[in-house]
Amino acid sequence: MIFAPGLFAGKTVLITGAGGGVGAATARLLHSLGATLALTDNNAKSLYTTATPLGCTSMLADITSVMACEEIIARTLQKHDRIDALINAAGVWTEGPTATATEADWSRCIDTNLKATFFMCARAIPALAGTRGTIVNLSSDAGIVGNAGAAIYSASKGGVTLLTKSLARELAPLGIRVNALCPSDIDTPMLAAQAKASPDPQAYTDRLLSLYPQGDQARFLSPDEVAAQIAFLLSPAAAGITGSAVRMDFGLTAGY
Repeated sequence: MIFAPGLFAGKTVLITGAGGGVGAATARLLHSLGATLALTDNNAKSLYTTATPLGCTSMLADITSVMACEEIIARTLQKHDRIDALINAAGVWTEGPTATATEADWSRCIDTNLKATFFMCARAIPALAGTRGTIVNLSSDAGIVGNAGAAIYSASKGGVTLLTKSLARELAPLGIRVNALCPSDIDTPMLAAQAKASPDPQAYTDRLLSLYPQGDQARFLSPDEVAAQIAFLLSPAAAGITGSAVRMDFGLTAGY
């Protein structure tokens, strides 16, 4: 996807999960297009790996805390005096039989994927209203259809998808657009960790790829591909798109 140089010049973009695969790729792309960035993550090493070469604001924080969400918004405004876009890219994966799921499994996944997304959005509304800004929430194919063995994760991402639709309706009078991007498996360290945690990593990967309609040509998305779609949703070219759950899954969910 080709974007005009300086597309986001003068715009301040806040990205959660900026140390992760998609968050980092999005930060690099938006920086190359002129955006001013404020980045946050709960992993110091990965956050600084992303932020240092870009010379941008970085904030180590645990966004499962509402107070942390409020502090991130306040620090971004203190530093940059505006927020034009919020990208909620922070997320964790949880899988396994529902019968043996624990409260800790539930809390970790729901708090990171859904609660944090809600409160980052909620606390950013006044600033985004001032710039007629944009929110992109990273959902998942599991936010469109249920995945067996991933009930907690599916619940968290399904919540993100409907949260996005609700916010789009609520915030439209303020000129704020809100969209969810729903990618399938992405070739990131998180996916590698999922495979490594299984009894047979290669079989785990092969099973995921077997679900795609491309057959032997099936592959995972790259972080850069997802970042490009996020940039599009932030751009003026997407001015008419709000309240959408944009599927980016090689047709994985097209049959549902």
